[in-house]
Formats: sequence, structure tokens, C-alpha cells
Amino acid sequence: MTFRHPAERSNGKDRKGRFERLAELASNFTSSAVFSVLCVILVAGFLAVHAAGLPIEWQHLAGDSIGAVSLLLLALLKNTERRAEHAIQRKLDAIASALLEQQEGRQGDAHEDLEEAIRMEERL
Repeated sequence: MTFRHPAERSNGKDRKGRFERLAELASNFTSSAVFSVLCVILVAGFLAVHAAGLPIEWQHLAGDSIGAVSLLLLALLKNTERRAEHAIQRKLDAIASALLEQQEGRQGDAHEDLEEAIRMEERL
């Protein structure tokens, strides 16, 4: 097991691994209206269990459910944050390299790297 940046773990340039595909699907789902409705239902259920005075087991189940969803959302948020951070840094590095090459009056790989970095969000 390696602890590299999530954006650096891809198998190929445009090929996404299982985790990357799953993280992208989860991110798309959690930003949908369906997920918002499910969260409202979960919170309403939590409040209903406590308001109805149901046995403590039900209250623990409701609280644990909300805690599990919160933990999963936190992990997903951190993953998305790291990917965005890496994409921004790659773009800034590519811009700096291209500007330096242009200032020095030479044409190199920096312009191709810049074009690749600009389209990077499509892969992440």
C-alpha cells in the first residue's frame, strides 16, 4: 500500500482506477437532489425517533446512521479537495514553465504540458 496523492495513483494518463471511478460517482451522487432528499429523510427519522421516545436501541441506530453518513461525506470531501488541489498546482506549474520558456525565447515541452494541464479536470 502506498500513500501517494490520489491524482498521482492513476494507472495511465487517461485511465482511471476503480477507486477514482467510485470517488467520482460518489461525488456526483452526493451533489444531487436525490442525496439531499435522503439526508433530509435521515434527519427527520432521527428527530422522529427521539420525539417518539422509542427505545434507546433505536435512538442509537438513528445516531449511528447519521454518524456513518457524516464520516463517509468527510472522506469524500477530503478526496475531492486533494484532487482539486493537485489539478490547480499542476496548472500553475505548467503556466510558470510556459511563461519562463516564452521569456527566454525558446519553444519547448512546457506549452504541451500547459495544454495537457488545462484539460486535466476532465480526467480528475
